[in-house]
Amino acid sequence: MVELGIGPPRTSLQFLGICSGTIILFSQLLKPLGQPLIVSQILGGLVLGSTGLSNVEIFKETIFPLRGFVSLDVVSALGHIFYYFLIGVQTDISIVKNIDMKTFGIGSCATILATLLVIIYSMSLASIIDMTKFKYIFELGKLESFINFPMVASLVYELHLVNSEFGRISLTSSMASSLLSVSLTLLGSILSPNGTTRQQILSETFAIMVLILVIVFSIRPATLWMVKMNPIGQPLKECFVITLLLGVLVVAFCCQALGLRIYFASFFIGFIIPSGPPIGSTLVDRLDFITTWIFMPVFFARIGLSVDIYNTKLINFICMSFIVIVSALGKFLGALMISMYYKLPMRDAISLGLILNSQGALELMTFRMKKRDKVIDDDAFVVGCLYITVMVAIITPAIRYLLHPSRRYIVKKRRTVMHTRPEHDLCVLVCIHDQEDVPSAINLLDALNNPMKQSQLVVYMLHLVELLGHAQPKLIHHRFTKVKTSRSYSSEPIVNAFKYFGDSNNEIVVINPFTAISPFTTMHDDVCSLALDKKSFLIFVPFHKRFHSNGVMSSSKYKLKMVNDNILENAPCSVALVVERGFLKLSKSIETCLYSFQIAVVFIGGADDREAMFIGARMAGHANINLTMIRVLESEKVGSDEAEESRVDDEAVDEFRRMTVDNYRVRYIEEVVKDGIGTICILRSMGSNFDLVMVGRRHSPCSALVQGLVLWNEHTELGAIGEVLATSDFMGNAMILVIQQHTRVANENHDNAQETIL
Repeated sequence: MVELGIGPPRTSLQFLGICSGTIILFSQLLKPLGQPLIVSQILGGLVLGSTGLSNVEIFKETIFPLRGFVSLDVVSALGHIFYYFLIGVQTDISIVKNIDMKTFGIGSCATILATLLVIIYSMSLASIIDMTKFKYIFELGKLESFINFPMVASLVYELHLVNSEFGRISLTSSMASSLLSVSLTLLGSILSPNGTTRQQILSETFAIMVLILVIVFSIRPATLWMVKMNPIGQPLKECFVITLLLGVLVVAFCCQALGLRIYFASFFIGFIIPSGPPIGSTLVDRLDFITTWIFMPVFFARIGLSVDIYNTKLINFICMSFIVIVSALGKFLGALMISMYYKLPMRDAISLGLILNSQGALELMTFRMKKRDKVIDDDAFVVGCLYITVMVAIITPAIRYLLHPSRRYIVKKRRTVMHTRPEHDLCVLVCIHDQEDVPSAINLLDALNNPMKQSQLVVYMLHLVELLGHAQPKLIHHRFTKVKTSRSYSSEPIVNAFKYFGDSNNEIVVINPFTAISPFTTMHDDVCSLALDKKSFLIFVPFHKRFHSNGVMSSSKYKLKMVNDNILENAPCSVALVVERGFLKLSKSIETCLYSFQIAVVFIGGADDREAMFIGARMAGHANINLTMIRVLESEKVGSDEAEESRVDDEAVDEFRRMTVDNYRVRYIEEVVKDGIGTICILRSMGSNFDLVMVGRRHSPCSALVQGLVLWNEHTELGAIGEVLATSDFMGNAMILVIQQHTRVANENHDNAQETIL
């Protein structure tokens, strides 16, 4: 009886544990250095392979016995199949539509220049080294000249740049380069002077076409039927998941039997499957962990066993290293030159040239297949594997430094309501997560209307939808596209509600509805990018918790907390957190209110409170709004450190009173207290008399007015006063608006920043 396994089940589990544990260890060690997962995977494989521990005979015979290589290859092949299948599921064909002249020029020029430099370098070596080695060097350079879209997309996702303009250019450029590389490779193979090769290519092409037709006309309809039969809003049924995975394995083995690469069928099946929920998201959730941490570690260990640097000749290593460097330089310079021609920022141009050199498991698989087919030799295989690690380990920290998020959304001047002239249009970005956020958002927009029609209220509504399945993120402008209804989510009711509000105020309100479909980790990029591009002055963001009127939390969405924190940290304008209290059916509508909509502004001091005060001043122009301005003053004299801040506060309050002097619906109150307890008493005295209470988010921790309140501050995004108001039992159903003024301005000296009150 032939023994195909690595050994007993216990030994097999130990083997899998060693492979996965080594890669997990390296990923944890390299995470503080900002290294991507692929570096940890390759290093783990090298440490376990012939260059590392397997160089010791006892370790190799114990962990990787010769009789276990069959099982090793089987598990590695499974990883191969499901890895390509996941890449297909996560690839969105719609990105091809976004390729324009700029991105096509960047991608094609990078590939062409790299190929030309490889040819020149290879020909210069032809007279020095053996022609056989010249062939291997040229083949290695040709492989290195290609840009693989999946590997670039993987790094873009890992760096959280997918929603940025740089990320979109990187993805479309790499897709253009990949399409060009595949077309040139197929054309070169068909036009090959070798008749046998041409016949083989034609037979493989025929087999590929037959396989594509079978998949498109059998598996594609089956997946659409599964979507139709699956309950709306629910993950894909387990029976459907098992059927799809078995189908992937069967088609992959049929593909191998036809003489094709085993990965082709699995990739194409994943490619034609809908990338979003319920199929794409469920398959990624089921396969991602087992593929990344069980199957692929075995693949990298198998690669490591094939990499033996000790048997590599030094002269071959040097010559092949140079061709890898020349190829990388060609891609970098090609992308850099075209980027500068199209006047991209220098940081983006350099980062684009670097990210197009990213490589990963796809290249390792290609090198392994080419080595098996005798296209490259062992030395070229070793150099290719090592330089994948070196390249990615260098370019990833460099891109993180060049494209640091803190630099991305810095503007030249403050974008605040306070610094906006009354006659200028007010541009506002409203974030919506679900239909429950709509009534409060429309009430706030209605309050910001200028009844004198001196300026327009320009509203950009952004419906934020979580992206499942790691497909291509989308930003949809519904002004130019029809609102489509999905079985998993729908923007149609939300968009229609805002359009109705805009039509009701068509002379003074302009509505621009958008939908952003992206993962929560990068969702803030859609918000900040849109606010930056549209020159917004204020962003309304729903708070991730909703409270009852007695202050008890009624619901919480912790995934949104990360989004809110990132928006507060990176926003290119002022931000207002909308905190709901009570049920929506109890909330008033400003337009239909029979009496008046009561708004209060609690002014402690500081930039955020000044912003809240001027937002209140703009709302005070509405005919149905009564505004109460409550300024809380400290009984004792302020120190010299706070004297300048107090002076700016006084000037801002004087300007506010001047703006509202003729408005009988505005009331100004001053209260003098000693400490935070007195502040609490003032807040409690407000009772449930107000429908909306506005307050600044940040206050000086040295101020006696907030001392003792910071212990209440469990949620830093609301600030001390905002937290007290949100969790109180005396505010009734009042909505809380917590304001953060925009202060991140380029070339601004924080110590002597000059306030301009308009």
